[in-house]
Amino acid sequence: MVHFRRFDPEEFHRRSIRLPEVDYSSKGYYFATVCTRDPEFQLSTIKNNRIVLTESGDFVKEYWEKVPMKFPDVKLDSYVIMPNHIHGIIHIIDHAGAIHSHDNVGAIHELPLQSPVQYRMNRRKMLIPKIIGWFKMNSAKSINILQETQGKPFWQRNYYETILFSDIELNRVRWYIRSNPKRWINQHFNSSQ
Repeated sequence: MVHFRRFDPEEFHRRSIRLPEVDYSSKGYYFATVCTRDPEFQLSTIKNNRIVLTESGDFVKEYWEKVPMKFPDVKLDSYVIMPNHIHGIIHIIDHAGAIHSHDNVGAIHELPLQSPVQYRMNRRKMLIPKIIGWFKMNSAKSINILQETQGKPFWQRNYYETILFSDIELNRVRWYIRSNPKRWINQHFNSSQ
């Protein structure tokens, strides 16, 4: 006889790469990277160290630049649309819906101890996950219509973000974004030889 275990949402859930003690709605700078599900080069090509967007890349640019219209507490800083991912800096200026009070840039606000279910519910209220979710959903919908692949996942399920705690980190990431096309060419040119 086969015995099935009862589903326990506390035990069986996708592990988050987010820091559990951080309120991702707090004022500050966040560096985000969102990758396409398919590693093929769909968003842009790089010629002479310059980005040339594809039609899909045009949608990515359109929806990235609409983020401040959808989320008025946000400004965009540097970003780059690479062949299979986007890097961008999101600046939360102020957010009335933040879970905790705002301090200086880079402040970490500790959340009370929570179960995984409570944590996921609180995450849904945080601004950075809302922004990335809105961006991914809308850009993927337009790209899938363009490619006639409705319903097919376009972006990887998760994304990466880093909190930029200082001006030094912010400027280092701005440099990283600006130099990304040149590094891409060097990496792909050297790996093909």
